[in-house]
Amino acid sequence: MSAETGRDLLIGVDVGTYSSKGVLVDLSGAIRRQHTVPHGIDMPHHGHVEQDADLVWWADVQAILRELLSEPGTAGRVAGVACSAIGPTLLPLDGAGTPLRPGILYGIDTRAQAQIEALEAEIGADAIFAHSHMALTSQAIGPKMRWLREHEPEVWTRTAMLTTASSYLTFRLTGEHVIDHHTGAHTMPLYDPRTRSWTDRYAAAVLGDRRLDVLPRLAWSDEVAGHVTAQAAAETGLREGTPVAVGTVDALAEGLSVGALQPGDLMVMYGSSTFFILVQDAPTPDPRVWSVGGAFPGQVNLAAGMGTTGSLTRWFVDEFAQEHETAAAYDTLFAGAAALAPGADGLLLLPYFSGERTPINDPRARGVIAGLTLSHTREHLFRAALEGVGYGVRHNLEAFRDLGADIRRVVAVGGGTRGHTWLQIVSDICGLAQEVPQVTVGASYGDAFLAGLAAGVLERDDLNTWVRPGERVEPNGALKPEYDRLYSLYRELYTQTRDTVHALGGVG
Repeated sequence: MSAETGRDLLIGVDVGTYSSKGVLVDLSGAIRRQHTVPHGIDMPHHGHVEQDADLVWWADVQAILRELLSEPGTAGRVAGVACSAIGPTLLPLDGAGTPLRPGILYGIDTRAQAQIEALEAEIGADAIFAHSHMALTSQAIGPKMRWLREHEPEVWTRTAMLTTASSYLTFRLTGEHVIDHHTGAHTMPLYDPRTRSWTDRYAAAVLGDRRLDVLPRLAWSDEVAGHVTAQAAAETGLREGTPVAVGTVDALAEGLSVGALQPGDLMVMYGSSTFFILVQDAPTPDPRVWSVGGAFPGQVNLAAGMGTTGSLTRWFVDEFAQEHETAAAYDTLFAGAAALAPGADGLLLLPYFSGERTPINDPRARGVIAGLTLSHTREHLFRAALEGVGYGVRHNLEAFRDLGADIRRVVAVGGGTRGHTWLQIVSDICGLAQEVPQVTVGASYGDAFLAGLAAGVLERDDLNTWVRPGERVEPNGALKPEYDRLYSLYRELYTQTRDTVHALGGVG
């Protein structure tokens, strides 16, 4: 499709767990400019993981947009903008749209376990699954809404809108309160996947006497949410009236960024956590994983997510490689891990350092390192961490296959794809090939494509020219017997230590 005269650029911005990134691209998908802003997370209590919506999310977006638009005349050439962010998150706003507390993050925040159990007792776990096509887990927003109502009644009383991170960014840009269907599906049990709409069937159990109008309007990710307001233009440098797409969570935007569009395409996102999105012809609901809508009308996704993967390697670098700058530390550790044989000389690690999401859905799980001796080094531990994540990936993919999901192609994206070591370990453990496109900028690149669709300057088929083939990582078949043995031990290690780590966490 042809762009409006002079509107030949697109912007995508993604707010992640530990950093935010933005890209300025032309209509062919060529990156003209990019900018990254690092940030952190807050953990005020055990199991609570938060970020400030204005000081982190919106401040990052402002800084990124001003950098991308710093060259004179750029703003007038931007045809559209889209944002994605970590999710599903929960953020209460007052009537003026001002955040009332920090945002409560996605499944790594496990504060609402008691509310999950209460909802299951009141409604029935089977009834919730039948209604939502998903079981309640730490990924669900509904129990966190109930937690907010029960634990912070003064905030709840002042709440006029309940939103999520990507929706808040769109709200700041446009003044429109809107959420995409993929994220909306996680607002369970308030979302009906059959009608693609909010439902008050179980609303009282979550919202008390509040009405569903506190929730955002539902829409698809490639629709126009609204247009940049005069205030947002002044705060960001964007042109007033620029179209803004509805946007989505970071993982779905990551999938678009690497061309995961056809049924059977599986995106594996190696980020702070590892996320999986499989495009399907028809839903295959299962309590272990998540059945949600896709980016476009009628699209179905099977999704899953681990809790601690890239954040585990970051923790390792911060705690055990302080003598190096961060980039050099990663290079040193990956090189050392690559030089070791599979199995890290008898070490096995469970990467459940913030509980675990799919497929075990155990917020009380904890990290375990088994097999330590005085001969093990830092590099042995690091390789064990990389392999532990690989076993977790295999566990999720086996859950997909158990329920009959068809995986035809695996495309990898995210910071963990840099270099070869980790990808090779995962391919060897799982016995599958992974494709890594030439451009692996990530979610912000997918956001830019959504911006082009919303603005009417791109069509979906244009993604075939945006995403260009790159590396293909093939599994080493000779390692299969050893990794099969170690994977079996990995599965046993969780079941054998589960009660112990639950007790250590003080939950009995």
